[in-house]
Amino acid sequence: MARNFVPAFKTCTEKDIELLQIFIDKSKKLAVITGAGISTESGLPDYRSKDVGLYSRNGYRPMNYSEFLGNHSSRQRYWARSFLGWNYIHNCQPNISHLTLTDWQRFGKLNTIITQNVDRLHHKAGSESVIELHGNLYNVKCIDCNHRISRILFQTILTEMNSDLLNDDKSLRAKLLQENNENNNNRTIRPDGDIDIIDDFVYSFRYPSCQRCYGLLKPDIVFFGDNVDQYLVEKIYKKLNNECDSLLVLGSSLKVFSIFRFILQQIQLKKPLAIVNIGPTRADTFLQNDQNNNDIILKIDSKISDVITKIQI
Repeated sequence: MARNFVPAFKTCTEKDIELLQIFIDKSKKLAVITGAGISTESGLPDYRSKDVGLYSRNGYRPMNYSEFLGNHSSRQRYWARSFLGWNYIHNCQPNISHLTLTDWQRFGKLNTIITQNVDRLHHKAGSESVIELHGNLYNVKCIDCNHRISRILFQTILTEMNSDLLNDDKSLRAKLLQENNENNNNRTIRPDGDIDIIDDFVYSFRYPSCQRCYGLLKPDIVFFGDNVDQYLVEKIYKKLNNECDSLLVLGSSLKVFSIFRFILQQIQLKKPLAIVNIGPTRADTFLQNDQNNNDIILKIDSKISDVITKIQI
């Protein structure tokens, strides 16, 4: 069973459900933004939640784009850890919140899902019209020529290149297995797909260059310090402006500007906005400053699945 990374949360009230139901009923073309909080019930931790988020547990920071580009040892560390974390990510399954959003789409209530997540759980749940703002872990691309290959194929290539590490060095393999067992297999898994492992494995790990141009390969995700595809940004702006009449945020603290920009647009356009998230968000200042604007901005501090599964569509 996947470990539950849901932080401590308040129980949603009947009033919370009533207000969100009204919000949903009024919407004819709903857009939803999802963050790491929607995947915690699938066994993937978020970054910022108190006690269970990666930042609060061990001060971990994700791979920085400039570090990945400029340092072979950083790329070696990333791919070694990602190699061992991949099966866990690949085997993660959507939870009731992902499935509920799929149902909302099928019933015609939900127009677009915009996700910060790279886990592809919305796709596994059967959702369509999903915009992956930060990319996904299921593709690997060349930084130089933009050639892409599937991560499943790339995993096979990594396995072949490191067969001696995985098969011949039985003592190293045993040590890896022992450490994983001690960490309950997923204790140190991260939303970006890597996992803590011993240094011996990292320093011996091999990874390929692009088979077309010999350029650098990276996961098809936006690393910290990297830029979001401007085409996607404009596409989301247009969808929220022209195709959607309200916006529901699920499981995001909205700390990074790549997603917070869309909240600012929603507020500027005075379109209805609702947020379901455990703990504070970057948009909370607007709630505090707009006490008379409750029909525009709604905030529910509770677990996503406890809230949205009670909504009637």
